[in-house]
Amino acid sequence: MQRREFIKATITSSAALSAATTPAARSQSAVRTVPTAEAAISGVDTNVSLFHWPFRRLPLDETDTLVQKMSEHGITTAWAGSFEGILHRDLAGVNQRLADSCRRSNGRLLPFGAINLALPDWEDDLRRCHEVHRMPGVRLHPNYHGYTLADPRFKRCLQIATERGLLVQIAVLLEDTRTQHPLLVVPDVDVAPLAEIVAAVPKVRVQLLNSGKVLDGAHAVRLAATPGVHFDIARVETAGGVGKHLRALPAGRLVFGTHAPFFIYESAVIKLQESALTAAETRALLDENPRRLLAG
Repeated sequence: MQRREFIKATITSSAALSAATTPAARSQSAVRTVPTAEAAISGVDTNVSLFHWPFRRLPLDETDTLVQKMSEHGITTAWAGSFEGILHRDLAGVNQRLADSCRRSNGRLLPFGAINLALPDWEDDLRRCHEVHRMPGVRLHPNYHGYTLADPRFKRCLQIATERGLLVQIAVLLEDTRTQHPLLVVPDVDVAPLAEIVAAVPKVRVQLLNSGKVLDGAHAVRLAATPGVHFDIARVETAGGVGKHLRALPAGRLVFGTHAPFFIYESAVIKLQESALTAAETRALLDENPRRLLAG
């Protein structure tokens, strides 16, 4: 099947799912959208964001709509950050709203609080994410918040998060520099210092979000050889790229992530279909790898 035909078929399938009239019918249809040779498995999306992207409205930027789309594709749980955490300075309020919204999802969404290391109270924000909101991890946006991974505060953040048993997500990029608002052009995060820093923090867990460009870049080999660094499939752009990276990386290091609602959910499904993954590879990517990563 040609790529254009597959995309058309995927969109048609999604429309049919949305038109299902009963929960049972939607559930049965959702099973067929999970790209695996076996019956539906418990899928985990490690990279979604709640609330509104600052520069335009997105089709799935209402939480209930996003959760419904997850269900249509067999995804039972998603790790959720907040778009508000990119530009807001009151991160205590941002993380409270994120925690409240995830709590209303009945376990479908796990909150990952925003931490801005350039703010003077970032350590307290990190403490509150762990102690007050019981979050399993935090999400960093170094490029939007104005620091690099060589900043001593970044290493300190990894140390504190590891002591608390938290996973640290780093958004390498959110939007391609070619489409950014001209008054807010933000370069991708430079991951060059990461391998050395991670190696100096025993038992740290770091996940690079939207890491397709990293996996195809100059630092891929070194990061792949660094235990504790994990990657998602968002922004893996080459045909068959998910399968290629899954087989090249050490076991357990690649997980499913959509970057929804910025990207449509079907784009991630297409990536899996194009890679012709085996049932075991699909289960590892969607279920086993993310659950082991979260458990530490």
